[in-house]
Amino acid sequence: MPDRQRADARRNYGRILAVAEDEIAAHGADASLERIARITGVGSATVRRHFPTRRALLEAVSRKRIEALRARAQELTGQGDSRSTLLEWLSDVVAYCVSARGLAAALLYDGVAPDPVHENTCSATLEEAGDLLLRRAVHDGVVASGVTMTDLITLIVGIVLATEHHPDPAAAADRVFRLAVAGLSPQSRAKAPG
Repeated sequence: MPDRQRADARRNYGRILAVAEDEIAAHGADASLERIARITGVGSATVRRHFPTRRALLEAVSRKRIEALRARAQELTGQGDSRSTLLEWLSDVVAYCVSARGLAAALLYDGVAPDPVHENTCSATLEEAGDLLLRRAVHDGVVASGVTMTDLITLIVGIVLATEHHPDPAAAADRVFRLAVAGLSPQSRAKAPG
């Protein structure tokens, strides 16, 4: 019977995650956990057992996209102009966050002390992935020293959340990101990407 329970638990996890992806795509980070449970055909306690916090659910839904962004940073590392590659990757992060409702909320700093079991792995993964791109750009003098990857992820989250309800959130987020980029550069190189 324990093997059957494990198989059932795995099936429930997969079904909950699939429904959660659809619900978060439709309703954003505030998608109802009770509705997810109802559509999945499980109790809300089952949803909470698999995803004890909303952040845990958002991170699970966002995991594939975060992994794709990590891979993209690795692909760009060492290529071309360091400023351009950093900005290209950050632009990809903005685009992913806009297209995947809930991803920005998964990256949001909420002021809660990290729980070792449910820490914000999405942010940590992105910060680690982009760090090499940022360090190279700072070393080359094309991004101001003192800028951190945490700063950049926070900036992106703010932009995406602020433009989420705009009639064209992708265009609005991209425009605001491009405006913000000029502030990242030393005065002599201040220009928007692209």
